[in-house]
Amino acid sequence: MNAESRQVNLDWIPESGFRLRKAGVQFDAVRVDGDDGRRLADLMERMTGGDPGPIVTEANGRRGVYFLLPAGSTARRCWPRGVTRFNSTTGHAGYVPVPALQGRTWPLAWRFPPEGADRFVHPLLLRWAAIELLSGAGW
Repeated sequence: MNAESRQVNLDWIPESGFRLRKAGVQFDAVRVDGDDGRRLADLMERMTGGDPGPIVTEANGRRGVYFLLPAGSTARRCWPRGVTRFNSTTGHAGYVPVPALQGRTWPLAWRFPPEGADRFVHPLLLRWAAIELLSGAGW
């Protein structure tokens, strides 16, 4: 984490620990579990020159990797098997764990912290990378 990311002041990031945030308000998210999620984060890092947007990792349980995307960007897209979408659509609400930028946040951590209020993972780039990776097409 660099000094710039510590200065990001986003009201949806908790001061300490971690909190659940309703998807579809500030952001949507997709989760890919286990090694596939980590490989997808690695691929996004390579594809974006080290700046894929905010990504949260989970150290226990399903070891989920959460990719935070602009609000409203996941609902009308088809995602490959292995991707769980978090958004707010009619009759549906999803919640995403969000860690603080520093301090004790286990089992969550920022793989890539947010760099600004409007800076998220690019939905089409992530979808393409997920299709390529999770369909076994290479990488």
